[in-house]
Amino acid sequence: MPVLSHAQGAAMTAEQSDPKALGWMVGAPPPAGKIIRFSDPDYFSFPKMRWTVCHFRQLMPTVGVSRGLGAPRPLERTIDAAIDSLTFTPTGAAAPMTWAQSLSANYTDGIVVLHEGKVVYERYSGCLDETGQHGAMSVTKSLTGLLGEMLVADGKLDETAKVATIVPELSKSAFGDATVRQVLDMTTGLRYSEDYADPNADVWTYSAAGNPLPKPAGYKGPQSYFEYLQTVAKQGEHGVAFGYKTINTDALGWIIARVSGTSVADLLSERLWSRMGAEQDAYYTVDSTGTPFAGGGLNAGLRDMARIGQLLLDDGVINGERLVPEAAIKSISGGGDKAAFEKAGYANLPGWSYRGMWWVSHNAHGAYMARGVHGQSIYIDPTARMVIARFSSHPTAGNAANDPTTLPAFEAVAEHLMKKP
Repeated sequence: MPVLSHAQGAAMTAEQSDPKALGWMVGAPPPAGKIIRFSDPDYFSFPKMRWTVCHFRQLMPTVGVSRGLGAPRPLERTIDAAIDSLTFTPTGAAAPMTWAQSLSANYTDGIVVLHEGKVVYERYSGCLDETGQHGAMSVTKSLTGLLGEMLVADGKLDETAKVATIVPELSKSAFGDATVRQVLDMTTGLRYSEDYADPNADVWTYSAAGNPLPKPAGYKGPQSYFEYLQTVAKQGEHGVAFGYKTINTDALGWIIARVSGTSVADLLSERLWSRMGAEQDAYYTVDSTGTPFAGGGLNAGLRDMARIGQLLLDDGVINGERLVPEAAIKSISGGGDKAAFEKAGYANLPGWSYRGMWWVSHNAHGAYMARGVHGQSIYIDPTARMVIARFSSHPTAGNAANDPTTLPAFEAVAEHLMKKP
């Protein structure tokens, strides 16, 4: 189901809100005031969510993404101790900040930096360690988009096709007359609000539909993600403006499942996770029918998220084997319609675009990234040959709260690494 969060107690620092310090879910059983249940309305409110992000499978049904039976692909390590002391000035700020300070500022649970495929920096905090898994939130969207772009490049999915020709069940919904490309790039015209502050927003109906728990007595709404998607009404025209709406990704998940004959979870395992040398299985949260939450339900180990970034940085090839079609990577990294993106009003992302469910900076380095609420990131810098994967539990869901710190910090590391011999 969609992750619905509220920034309660946001004045607490990263250190004060550390789930270990607060003692969430410690004991057999934990004290009553330290128990977190999925049925609790605040299970994903700050500061509880700093524990929840690492423990979704304890709270709700999930489906696995197998890494297969082969040995993990080792990541060489050449740790750069100078990174912690790098300084940068956050956007809109007057005073500089160090990289080490930015980790706490962004409530970082784990971060790894790869340069030329080698680990040059790695830190864990909060609920996460190197053996743990963390919710990727909307970074999930980018992996769903990647699978979609791969199917397009393979010739198995026609990006110009109308959605209704692939999923007839969506013919009467707003998605029916949209093209696959419009869904991939989120330029669909949909009547749908993700304003969590509005109790009447569509996202609450969507959340109820995706909730895997038994529906309350008298509930008459959609029973699953797929049922909800069939009810989405049209607003405006397709192909005009970018509009970031999670339901696009779940519609794409349905399209992928229909075209490939398997779920996004199984396809991700088949095409990438079991072939890229992942060191941990991943998993998705699911609705009551077992459908993976393609828009935000992936949970994985941090280094495996970095491996995804490195795979794209290496043009989709690993150990001489092509896993991702070159055309798929070119489509994503080349970016989307800047004018359509600008209409969405992302003040912190001037000149950016959105393509295949990836965010493209169009900066001098050609960087592009996967982004998820509360600070989840896969950042790929082709010029610096750098990948940064980060898991966070920032109290504010929207990335506008951490972008002023995150983006210049990532760019500072890239510039530093490019100067190394």
